[in-house]
Amino acid sequence: MPKSTWTKLLNTAQITKDFSELPYGLEWRSNTFFIIATVAVGLFCDLFLYGLVVPILPFMLQDRIGLPKDQIQAHVSGLLAAYAASSVVFSPLAGIISDKISTRQGPFLGGLAALLSATVLLFVGQNLATLYVARILQGLSAAVVWSIGLTLCLETVGPENLGTVISFASVGSLAAPAIGGVLYEKSGYTGVFGVGFAVLAVDFIMRVMVIEKKVARKYPGGAKLVDRPPEDDQNDDANEENEEANESQPLLSKSPSQEDEKSFKLSKDQPRLARALPILPCLSHPRLLSALLVALIQATLLGAFDSTITTEAQELFNFTSLESGLLFIPLGIFDLILGPVFGWAVDKYGTKPVAVGAYSWLTIALTLLRLPQAGGKDQIILYSCLLSLCGVGLAAVGAPSIVEAGAVVQKYYEVNPDFFGEEGPYAQLYGLNSMVFSAGLALGPSLAGGLKSAIGYGNMNAVLAGICGATAVVCFFFIGGWPRTLSKGRD
Repeated sequence: MPKSTWTKLLNTAQITKDFSELPYGLEWRSNTFFIIATVAVGLFCDLFLYGLVVPILPFMLQDRIGLPKDQIQAHVSGLLAAYAASSVVFSPLAGIISDKISTRQGPFLGGLAALLSATVLLFVGQNLATLYVARILQGLSAAVVWSIGLTLCLETVGPENLGTVISFASVGSLAAPAIGGVLYEKSGYTGVFGVGFAVLAVDFIMRVMVIEKKVARKYPGGAKLVDRPPEDDQNDDANEENEEANESQPLLSKSPSQEDEKSFKLSKDQPRLARALPILPCLSHPRLLSALLVALIQATLLGAFDSTITTEAQELFNFTSLESGLLFIPLGIFDLILGPVFGWAVDKYGTKPVAVGAYSWLTIALTLLRLPQAGGKDQIILYSCLLSLCGVGLAAVGAPSIVEAGAVVQKYYEVNPDFFGEEGPYAQLYGLNSMVFSAGLALGPSLAGGLKSAIGYGNMNAVLAGICGATAVVCFFFIGGWPRTLSKGRD
């Protein structure tokens, strides 16, 4: 085989740094749409495999492991928390690594290997230790795919398409519990994990085939094949106060007249740790801390629902895995339907009204969730309707967090370009956001499981409602800046 052909094959497989020969399919493999689709499928796969086992965990613990019923709730919460705790630990590491390496395909594939190992262990595991190891590996994979995947997307198209990617990925968390419950009821573990392995296969093929744009430019003529959208239009739009922008844009570029740049200016004598992790000085801003709090509470609520809906449905209505899985549909479908609407609302009216309104809504919805009691069809309908109300609130709380966090870091980057360097601290921001979100996923099951056992399901929701009410107050004062009415009073 001629050397040039061998080099071309190696480049096609992306296992050599010899850029003398174009790999097969370079143009479409480095295409913007294909890169975005690969990241979206990776995020979808992570959420899908996370949610696929949620409705069958109680039955897995009871039937396969043989746990008594009084221990099932604690271990359901523990398995969900193990996933999240692992992601908390590995998310900042993934963000740091992502900022240091030249190409992100290697870690991206490594995260998929961890996810494959976790799925195999869940499929064959016959004891608690194996299941916990599997969930830890799933958390490791989530840390990699969210930190590195979102950074790869940002480098390709900028922040304006992150909402689209995350909206598609959220379909995985919506569809997986229902699909898992149906498959377990009809075909057992084989059907559930068969679908899981099929999704993994699609994800693997796309991650292997994708070529980053900055890598594609290194090949002869590669720069001509890479279509990079111009950035000038975004900069022009940002300078026009009355111009309508995309989902993430209105808070990402504010003129000095809108916000005091002094609050974003960093001193030049930053400690060594801050220079190694430039995201750390940004954490002194209350808006960024509030944005992270919003993400934490959102994930806490998701973890609470994941850990209690199935067990509560069993206790109240004697539901099977199929029926329990279907209960996740009214909770999650509004994320798919109303997510884009709330994204538009953030763009049009800012993060503050959406965040305050969403958590105020959740305060009421969670309070009402105390109403369902053991009973028949009328109680099932009531429970489903109240879960739908909660789903509306959850659909609204995602966009304000990521847009607000990006806005603050973008402002720091604009005011301190020399400190942050050419790339900025975005990978570290997404790693931090993933860590905080995962902390919420770990806190939610533990908090909800403990409260449910101690004071009952209704009172548990009352506590969560109180947390949402307090979060709405924080959002009113800090998300999107200090309230204008109060600012006038202070002036």
